Amino acid sequence: MFSLQNICRSLGLVSLVLSSLTNAATLTVSTTGGNASSPLLYGLMFEDINNSGDGGIHGQLLKNNGFQGTSPTTSPYAAVGSATISRDTSNPLSSAITSSLKVSVASGTTGYVGFSNAGYNGVPVNLDTYANYFWVKGAYSGIVTLELVGASSGIVYASQNLTITSTASSFSYIDTTFASTQSPDGNNVWQLTFDASQVAGGSLWFALPQLFPVTYHARYNGIRLDVGNFLEAMNPSFLRFPGGNNLEGASPATRWKWNETIGPVEDRPGRQGDWGYANTDALGLMEYLQWCEDMNLAPVLAIWSGLSLGGGIASGTALTPYVNDALNELEFLLGSTSTTLGALRSSYGHPAPYNITMLEIGNEDNLSSGCSTYASRFTAFYNAIHATYPSITIIASTTSSSCLPSPLPSGVWTDIHHYEEPHAFVSLFNEFDNYPRTDGYGIFVGEYANTADDSGATTYWSTVQGAVSEAVYMIGLERNSDLVKMASYAPLLEHYDVAEWSPDLVGLDARPGSLTGSVSYYVQKLFSTARGNTILPVTSDTAFNPLFWVASSTTTGKYYVKLANYGTTAQSVTIKIPNASGVSATAGLQTLTGGATSSNYPLDVTVLPTSTTVSGSASGGWTFSVPGYGVAVLTVSPA
Repeated sequence: MFSLQNICRSLGLVSLVLSSLTNAATLTVSTTGGNASSPLLYGLMFEDINNSGDGGIHGQLLKNNGFQGTSPTTSPYAAVGSATISRDTSNPLSSAITSSLKVSVASGTTGYVGFSNAGYNGVPVNLDTYANYFWVKGAYSGIVTLELVGASSGIVYASQNLTITSTASSFSYIDTTFASTQSPDGNNVWQLTFDASQVAGGSLWFALPQLFPVTYHARYNGIRLDVGNFLEAMNPSFLRFPGGNNLEGASPATRWKWNETIGPVEDRPGRQGDWGYANTDALGLMEYLQWCEDMNLAPVLAIWSGLSLGGGIASGTALTPYVNDALNELEFLLGSTSTTLGALRSSYGHPAPYNITMLEIGNEDNLSSGCSTYASRFTAFYNAIHATYPSITIIASTTSSSCLPSPLPSGVWTDIHHYEEPHAFVSLFNEFDNYPRTDGYGIFVGEYANTADDSGATTYWSTVQGAVSEAVYMIGLERNSDLVKMASYAPLLEHYDVAEWSPDLVGLDARPGSLTGSVSYYVQKLFSTARGNTILPVTSDTAFNPLFWVASSTTTGKYYVKLANYGTTAQSVTIKIPNASGVSATAGLQTLTGGATSSNYPLDVTVLPTSTTVSGSASGGWTFSVPGYGVAVLTVSPA
């Protein structure tokens, strides 16, 4: 039988009309032929947007702890007791942290006074062990009390008394750990109090307070344990960082600077991020790479390419110092300890070079008036980096040929981004079916997400219809994963109620249990955890749409068939693998569906995959139904 799927693919067409034959489809999977699938196909893209870094995945829970950014205030600090607080620049902690919190106590004051910090719209207080660090300056010898307290209830969930001695001449560093009981909500503060009688008529200065629960892999200055585990469950293969737009800066001077995100946090000045709030950069270059190592992710490092969001573009000879800066960054990451910057890396606790195999030059250089100069800018970075590190795969930040050098150097990959309505993702199903296969060339779909319904109205929450349209597109990517090397949904994470962009894959706030996977998260998880090594040919008795599919196999004899039904009615499907030997008669089936506009909300997750089994055989097939607006993954395992 001729496959209509293969005919459409050869012609570069996808039928976008419903089959008039039947709502039943028979798909026959070949055990031979096909194409190799990229082992990196599904991964993560991260930038600090929506407070996804500070206030999100980074474990540190206190907001504005370093008074960084262009216009620091004292929010969310508050005075406790009869004290007054102010931001003070006359007592800096370091050349990077140039402000401290001055806590003044009036003459004659007794009792305990101090200050609190309300975190990112609340401090998550859970049954956990917390690490607490801060610096203090001023004449004091006595008890300091650290507490986690319900802001409205006054309930104390954790309390720790420390006896400290500090002086007026310099800052003293204090660190401790304490256990907490569980708060029922996120309306909590961290507070520090001290004996007012010892300071009456004077002041103490506090700098860079930090509060961490137990972190992912118990890392110092690490990422959150719950978020790390939640993302690890997706089985991602790579991490693209640090942006995204947040790489670029409003001007060349305000770009993300790798060398200001390394070393002790008190030496990191932070910056005004590109999404309207300050970045502490406590989640810095080495923390990103620690995340990669702990989650077994291939790093995709982005470097600044000369393009700023505010319109400032460095090109020509003006680009030279930035090319040199990129080479310095790579020496820091890859150089032996006999090099200056390799030795610096070692002094920060990582003697071995990092495993950097992929590097992207810039971000979306086809936008922000960057296209006309990108070819020359890309070439300047490429020539310098490739000459020194020829084994690194270089990625251009756009696939737009008008922005790229011609010819593109051999082995270079390009990056394409899609933020689309559902019908547009369905129409992009065959985007790469007839893309030229050039030796060494690859596509990186660095950002994609359904962001509006078909009327163009923005969707704040990922919907079932939108997620199924993404699944249709992902099936197209997987069918072409000899060419499409990597794909990552974006943005990855948001802190609810302080988000600039929606929808996002995962969200959280200060409330217990608020960590929520969107509908799209569960589609990503379904696809990423069911990956074959080889994409297999499929013959069918029906055309694509509303049903879309892809089949793959592993070297261990397991078969996966992924399906998306972008229609309103259920589709009956029979999957046959007639030449498969030694497979189980019982196949696993995971299905995700819901109403077209259904979404997962914080503390209200209703759209989840369900698992069942289907009986059948390789020759007779496994028959099941794919619901309207549904995604299904059939897994046939060795017997």
